[in-house]
Amino acid sequence: MTKKWSLTLVLVLALTMALSACGGNNKAANNEPAPTNSANTENTGETNTPAEPAGEEASGLIKAEDPSLSPALANNRKDTMIIGMTDPKGVFSPLFMETAYDYYVNYSIFNTLVAFKADGSYENSLAEKVDISEDGLKYTYHLKPGVTFSDGTPLTAKDYLFTMKLFHDATYDGESDVLSAHIVGGQEYHDGTASDISGIKVIDDNTVEITVSEYSALTPVDLGYVYILSEAYYGKDYKQGNLESVKALNSKPMGSGQYKLKSYTAGQEIVLEANENYFNGAPKIKNLIYKTTTDSTNLAMLESGETDMNEINVSEDNVEALKALGFMDINLLPNNGYGYIGFNHKLKKFQDQKVRQALTYGLNREDIVKGIYGPYADVINIPESKVSWAFTDENIETYDFDLEKAKALLDEAGWVVGADGIREKDGEKFKINFSATADNPVVEALLPIMTTNYKELGIDIIAETLDFNAIIDKKTKGDFDMYFAAWGLTPDPDNTVYITNGAQNDTGYSNAKVDELMAKAKKEMDTEKRKVYYKEMYQEMNKDIPNIFLYQRNNMNAINARAQGFDISPYKDFPFSLYQVELQQ
Repeated sequence: MTKKWSLTLVLVLALTMALSACGGNNKAANNEPAPTNSANTENTGETNTPAEPAGEEASGLIKAEDPSLSPALANNRKDTMIIGMTDPKGVFSPLFMETAYDYYVNYSIFNTLVAFKADGSYENSLAEKVDISEDGLKYTYHLKPGVTFSDGTPLTAKDYLFTMKLFHDATYDGESDVLSAHIVGGQEYHDGTASDISGIKVIDDNTVEITVSEYSALTPVDLGYVYILSEAYYGKDYKQGNLESVKALNSKPMGSGQYKLKSYTAGQEIVLEANENYFNGAPKIKNLIYKTTTDSTNLAMLESGETDMNEINVSEDNVEALKALGFMDINLLPNNGYGYIGFNHKLKKFQDQKVRQALTYGLNREDIVKGIYGPYADVINIPESKVSWAFTDENIETYDFDLEKAKALLDEAGWVVGADGIREKDGEKFKINFSATADNPVVEALLPIMTTNYKELGIDIIAETLDFNAIIDKKTKGDFDMYFAAWGLTPDPDNTVYITNGAQNDTGYSNAKVDELMAKAKKEMDTEKRKVYYKEMYQEMNKDIPNIFLYQRNNMNAINARAQGFDISPYKDFPFSLYQVELQQ
């Protein structure tokens, strides 16, 4: 990988790119990834109340009517909980993880200085407190005393410094860009002209001081949302300029988190066991298994008791099916993310704004979204979630389905219908190679409508469906025309998805006004002023159509009522509260 994400962007799941189900058992995949955006630790009161539900029971918790109906297969697991999810890539390292499903595992094994709260703000985790200098250039993190890694060795400020050295190493080829945090001396360590990072000073075992050359609204989290690795474990053979010994442990992780890895069988399951040394108290459930499932098996495995929890594609039929089981708690929450269709802006035909607008007007998004989700999703027109404090619908074009307007825009763009009914320009036929994941209910609803709509416009769609990891690889290589995916967000809207040459910008989109407004918003510390910048930016993106924005949906976590204690919100995913969950006997 040559592209880099800001450190926080990579480490926050909600912004992870989740191309797998995009409406099924994913976030998005984050993410988010999210993956991904980040948030200002000072903005603890700035998150909005979630949008009003689109229909009856479209949001909130639906409690199980009769938990006693839980099947024996589940009940017999007295000390084990099984969570279904899409097969991860198996990269169990905070440095190199890529997919939302690797994130789930890593969230279970590692810890950060600061962590998510349910309302989208942050709170201290491994850090006891954080001191910030008046000029915003010095950050002192005081670690909680007595914290250990799962092997019983102490976690100290030296481990934080070691972790930051790994991110700064010249041979680091993961998706983070710690240099964007502007830590003094970081560039010199990266370049090999210094053997230490002068801006990170270990004061004592529990105190580390970080000096930056410039700050933004995100700096406190950029520096604190770092999963700390053990120098004693990961640094045994590390030499500056060579991370191979660290990479060799990607399948053998060891952290300070809630659980520790016991075994991993690719395509089948990840088995974790409770970390008895966890600083918040040993998890109440001894064994945790992430089991590989698909949209076609999720419900059946919950019904039989083979799994205790899964993220299920939200639809009226699936909600009713889960309610009918009687023993499932159904958690419906607005997804802090969105589904979209991406353009490859490196292709000439997609560099024309009129073409992008035409493809948006010419797609019946309402039929697609309501056909899949019913009352559990809404069509969107900007890349922001309605639960975000930065969301706006002021002066936003809705791009309602209009084939005649779409045809007129294509005509204006010089794409003329040929004798075979396919539009052409400068000798090129208007064909679109469209990529999406297989066995995906959203794709199954999207493809026939898209094919029909675009055929009426004089456009030929050639669709391919592949598995999750194949789609990720294809997108990373830029081997696509258009693709369907979902993107997860975190409370702060800052990101590099639509920034010229941005670390998360795999589509090649570029708009100087968007770049300028995003940069201004990132440097502004006042939330109300930031809202103004983001509103103007979203209005520009709404006109320019970097992607076809499809929907914001609800997430649906189906949980066997025997498992109680989850703390889940649009901003806080289920892995963060695993340690407090217990099985009702």
